[in-house]
Amino acid sequence: MLIGNELKIRKDTTAPVKMHSGLDDELEGLLRPVPNKVIFGFPYKVWFYYLMGEPKKEKGLRQWFRKKLGEPPVLVASRALELNKEALEGYLHNEGYFRSEASGTIVPAKQRMAKAAYQVYVRPRYSIESATFKPAGVAWFDSSFLESEKATFLKPGMPYRLSVIESERTRIDQYLKTKGFYFFSPEHLIVKVDSSLNSYKVTMNVEVKPDVPQTALKPYYISNVKVYTDYQGAISDSLKNFRRLRSGNELYDPGGLFRPRVFEETIGFRPGSKYSSDVQNITLSRLVNLKNFKFVRNKFELLPRSDSALLDVYYHLSPLRRKSMRGEFSGLTKSNNLGGIQAIVSWNHRNLFRGAEQLRISVDGGIDWQLGGGRAVSPTNFFRYKVEAELSFPRFVVPFWKRNPEIDQTLPRTSLLLSYENLVQAGLYTLNSIRGQWGYSWQYKKTTHTFSPFGVNVVRPRNVSEAFTEMIFDSPNEYDIDRYLRILENRLLLESSYTIAFNPVPNPYSRHQLMLSGGVNLVGNIAGLLVRPDKEEGGSKQLFEIPFEQFTRFDGEVKHYLTLSPSVKWANRFIVGYGLPYGNSKSLPQFKQYFVGGSTGIRAFQARTIGPGAYHADSVTRAIFRNTQFGDIKLEFNTEMRFRMTSLFHGALFVDAGNVWNYRKLEEYGDNSVLRSDFYKQLAIGGGVGLRLDFSYLILRLDLATPFRKPWYAYEEEPRNPWVFKEINFRDKAWRKENLVLNIAVAYPF
Repeated sequence: MLIGNELKIRKDTTAPVKMHSGLDDELEGLLRPVPNKVIFGFPYKVWFYYLMGEPKKEKGLRQWFRKKLGEPPVLVASRALELNKEALEGYLHNEGYFRSEASGTIVPAKQRMAKAAYQVYVRPRYSIESATFKPAGVAWFDSSFLESEKATFLKPGMPYRLSVIESERTRIDQYLKTKGFYFFSPEHLIVKVDSSLNSYKVTMNVEVKPDVPQTALKPYYISNVKVYTDYQGAISDSLKNFRRLRSGNELYDPGGLFRPRVFEETIGFRPGSKYSSDVQNITLSRLVNLKNFKFVRNKFELLPRSDSALLDVYYHLSPLRRKSMRGEFSGLTKSNNLGGIQAIVSWNHRNLFRGAEQLRISVDGGIDWQLGGGRAVSPTNFFRYKVEAELSFPRFVVPFWKRNPEIDQTLPRTSLLLSYENLVQAGLYTLNSIRGQWGYSWQYKKTTHTFSPFGVNVVRPRNVSEAFTEMIFDSPNEYDIDRYLRILENRLLLESSYTIAFNPVPNPYSRHQLMLSGGVNLVGNIAGLLVRPDKEEGGSKQLFEIPFEQFTRFDGEVKHYLTLSPSVKWANRFIVGYGLPYGNSKSLPQFKQYFVGGSTGIRAFQARTIGPGAYHADSVTRAIFRNTQFGDIKLEFNTEMRFRMTSLFHGALFVDAGNVWNYRKLEEYGDNSVLRSDFYKQLAIGGGVGLRLDFSYLILRLDLATPFRKPWYAYEEEPRNPWVFKEINFRDKAWRKENLVLNIAVAYPF
């Protein structure tokens, strides 16, 4: 029985050998068969396999247990040694370690068990000296072929890798297809490698094979574009009642389901235009993103002439039902220790005005309750319902806009959103929110843009109970009383916003991946110019007899991922948020402010329990108002080392740091809540370990964290060291309850 594979690597002593990171794991992963699992030398799964006995039926409980908990014995075979030797040498050769050698032997162990021992002798790795593209002698082909050299993967100094050469052939093919070479293929290219140079260098020549057919070296143009809106199979191919559009394309839509402009904007090809795989991919992506078709099929046909360089394009579309209804019911937990149930019913109408518009009307209701702890008078139970309607158009609804159908991957969207939400905190108060927004979203190359020129949100409190008023006045801090009374004032937001996200497709052979996003939110600036101050309200400006908020908010986020080895990745994130209140606003309204902590932030602290600055709510305030620590400015940094233990279990080590601050001094938070030059002294820091279960379709995450630095310690009446490493005591139940935070979530935090 095979109970283990051992691999030892020896390096060439005559020349310096530098192996790439993770080579040991890569070589071990090639060894077959996988040995039986053992615990202290005992093959427990094989024992269970025989314990269950031979099932009498192919299906049944015994057969299920035998397969899931047991495994048949894996026997030693000399043939496997030879196959593994060839696999190890072949892999090293493909990675540039030319002339490396491998050998294997069987090492007997006790009780009819054995191990397979492999020795690998690794020679120096070859790198690329130069890579040259050789023209094929066809003028219209060579110009595009030589242009593709600018983005080559074969860079001088890079190690030789067969996989990179294969990817280079694919890259060239994809580039040529954007230039009209429809029948070109990666198999038409050959990369000749000369390793006869000294100093472990190779030169490469990228050439077209001599026997390539002329059809592959010829650019093709579009002759006709035909679109079927309700394709019924081969019988539809003989139809001739097409409607010619202004673009020159032909549309078969006997039921008049769509306006012609839908396909003039969606289809990128025009008669006479050169074939391009980019235009083809964009067109298919747009047709899918219309969300009106169940199936989107496409084919190209060469015109039946021996010298033809023309293609006919066919788009076969199968429409979805115009109307549909969907229901959802779910249970949920939140970072503020609330749990509850939620139900959503939505109705959708596709193609409302025959222009592929989408109308969605949804009703959302739920109940939240406190999961544990808290005083009887604390705000614990919430009842909420929401009605929302959204109408979206697959185009810019702007009279003066004229767009190029070939510039973006997805069609732009114009959305009109209206919603009404009612939140009832049982026995305390009710909040009504009415919201409307008009916005645009589009994608251009590697960036995604969202622009909302107009939005309005009105929040009105109602039914404020005496119990809630008494609860607020129970607070020993008079400033807390003022702060929470302001929460129950009428609020009006007139806003505009713009966000941009840069998320490029990562280079498959780059260890780095970078993503950027940012945005600006302008609230009340135009209204402030049009409305005069109300003297009776102490100079505050009002609209519809409601004081409106005035502030500007800037947000930015940077994510960087560094692949250290096939099983180890270093992930980093930096977040900055800056709110500038002015005019009517002393600070940002709470639902627009920042907070830190929680399962996707500083995981060693519960959400909304840090800041602003050195402020820390006392136990009485937290008992009455729960976790409500917010700020106008935010800084946060997260770093995480992620490593794969098995295909299912992944681990992580992480450190998080950050805080929030106020823009100006507010009495309830004190002097140390405002951002100053020594802000770094007020950073909260924590870290911990994580376990992630990767089920491919979802990732279940468990992060256990503890604080490393509590900044408010340094600002107490009797200052303490904010670094709390000396306080760590896993044996102390009280310490564990206060300082160990378990975050359970789905997906990675960033």
